[in-house]
Amino acid sequence: MGELRLISIVCPVYNEEESIPIFYGRLRKTLDALQDRYTFEIIFTNNRSHDRSLEVIREIRAFDPSVQVLTLSRNFGYQPSLMSGIRNASGDAIVCIDVDCEDPPEMIPRFIEEWEKGFDLVYGDRKKRSEPAIVQWGRLVFYRINRIVADTEIVLDMADFGLLSHRLRDLMLANHTTFPFLRTESAYVGFERKGINYVRQPRVKGKSHYNFIAMTKFAAGGILSSSTFPLRAVVFVFPLAILTTMALAILDFAGMAAAFHLMVAVDLLYIMFSCACAAIYIARSYKNGVSRPVFIVDWQQSAVNANCPRWTTDDLRGVCSEEC
Repeated sequence: MGELRLISIVCPVYNEEESIPIFYGRLRKTLDALQDRYTFEIIFTNNRSHDRSLEVIREIRAFDPSVQVLTLSRNFGYQPSLMSGIRNASGDAIVCIDVDCEDPPEMIPRFIEEWEKGFDLVYGDRKKRSEPAIVQWGRLVFYRINRIVADTEIVLDMADFGLLSHRLRDLMLANHTTFPFLRTESAYVGFERKGINYVRQPRVKGKSHYNFIAMTKFAAGGILSSSTFPLRAVVFVFPLAILTTMALAILDFAGMAAAFHLMVAVDLLYIMFSCACAAIYIARSYKNGVSRPVFIVDWQQSAVNANCPRWTTDDLRGVCSEEC
């Protein structure tokens, strides 16, 4: 019998000391049923929690050496935290799952089963979740608008809960963006993918850190990382602005008192809109040009096994740390 294939489980954490033991119990039970076919590493990415999350993970690691933890030097946000685990995973496949148990660990065997059939991306397709109807409607609208304006394909209703093949992971990481957006990057790479419908469950403990402001920033970042539509919109609006200006100029010559002021207002609004769109992308280009690390790992507060690649986070170009 050949060597068992390694599956990495990446679990972002931010102030989840109550959820971690419950999540780990369910996850461990699920993985134990697959131990005759696979080996597993569980990588918690601690986004600089200020509760006992790190201590709880270390207590689990004391009796389960497959558990590892990467602690970031500060709170870099959810997507960078997720990417830190994906980048440092050693598995032939990488599963991403949150520890609040809204995404059930019991679905992981189904992901692995589809991966074995040849799918490079197997993801949870959320059909329902326990949140206000207006938030669900907002998500529905956002993803469909994002697909319409995106420069490349967008996978509708894809959750960050899913499995990536090793080759898909490597190609995703070749992108040097300073705003990693897993759903955009995985769709851009392509290959075969499959969504599995599921109902998102209520979190088991604690309170969600994902508020309306975070949702808005996430949506704006998602559009900017996947589309240049706001820049193209300047060109699309230009003919309308010109026609409106010409019509108001004619009315001004005809003696309409307010026409001149309306013409100035239209032109100023168009100029402001154009400058705003350009400024957003110039800022994004500047950040990509400066190329600061998307995340930084505090290795002194981390605990990883010898097989962990231990990439640095300015390894946006794939340079391994000398600590390896």
